[in-house]
Amino acid sequence: MSVLVAGAGPAGLAAALALRAEGIPVTVLEARQRGTQQEGSRALYVHRDSLALLEKVSPGLGQAIAEHGLTWRVRRTYYRGRLVFERVHPERPGSPPFASLRQSDTEGFLLRACESAGVRFEWDARVEDVSVSAREVRVRTVDGRQWSGAYLIGADGARSTVRRSAGIAVAGPPAFGFHVVLDVEAGDGDVMLRERTFHYHHPRLGGRHVLLVPFTGGFQVDLQCRADDSAAEWGDLDTARQWVRRAVDDFGKRRIRWASTYRFLRVVADDFADADRRVLLIGEAAHLFPPFGARGMNSGFADALAAASAIADAGRARSEPARAEAIEEFAGVRRAAAVRNASATERALAHLTAGPGGRLRQRAAAVLSPVAPACGRWLESAPYGVAPSGRASGKH
Repeated sequence: MSVLVAGAGPAGLAAALALRAEGIPVTVLEARQRGTQQEGSRALYVHRDSLALLEKVSPGLGQAIAEHGLTWRVRRTYYRGRLVFERVHPERPGSPPFASLRQSDTEGFLLRACESAGVRFEWDARVEDVSVSAREVRVRTVDGRQWSGAYLIGADGARSTVRRSAGIAVAGPPAFGFHVVLDVEAGDGDVMLRERTFHYHHPRLGGRHVLLVPFTGGFQVDLQCRADDSAAEWGDLDTARQWVRRAVDDFGKRRIRWASTYRFLRVVADDFADADRRVLLIGEAAHLFPPFGARGMNSGFADALAAASAIADAGRARSEPARAEAIEEFAGVRRAAAVRNASATERALAHLTAGPGGRLRQRAAAVLSPVAPACGRWLESAPYGVAPSGRASGKH
């Protein structure tokens, strides 16, 4: 039995590694040319659970990512320029709670681990069509080449050709609002790498929210724009150079390495496997979330390992119903997780774009935070998708 994976992003690479850990031959089809990297930091956080999952399928991988990534230990939240929450986390032995690094760096670690594990790669292989029979999946790329395998894992991103070819729809509310995200260089020892800071209604940015998150080599600035703001204007690099100096104290001569805009998308595929249970969807091919709580890439890792495990179980099945049941279980469990993550980001979005009543609650919490620390904790956690239990959810 051999398996195809469409897409060499974090989820696809993790799936390939997990398949090799199961002893299954795997070929990854990637539309990009070898050596091509996406611009920008993009998905930063690799959660502790994800580090453990990657360590499980490739010993040393989770540790290598953790050692390269940055683990800041100070969290601060401001409301209209006034500090309402601060926490300094002590350094503890063992695996860090997360590693913060550029997505391209994470992909580099994954790619090297895949090559060491014997994963076969076909670069410049953009999937055009997928056909499924009772026993295999056939994939044709835009240049006419064809591959076949017992299963296909679709990890080819938000505009997934695999998902479309499998006839699986996605559903979710329309896009809402937009953010501007910048990468700013910062060298070792830079004070900006010591803490993650969130500003409600930044007083020097017209009351817009802004988040500053450090990673190895720099920090990310995420500005939540207003409904009547122009994405072309605020996302323009020259404009960004002006407003980021108001957002970051002592900006100095730091250089902006990347600027982009994104809109809120909260969609989940109707199913995570095709009708024949030969095509499995993972990562952004299966779901899209706003970045609150770093759910996107981390849930993609969980999807990937679950898909590989399901395919291994299906390969050991003694009957066709048992084979299909193994894939069915994967699809049900991972879709339920995606729905929970979508709900969490919906709560975060409602908090960040609160109406008059919500803004009044936030203002009251800011006023009370010096004497009621729980109010400050709520202001700190809510922008990341407060879980039903009342704490920020890190579940994948």
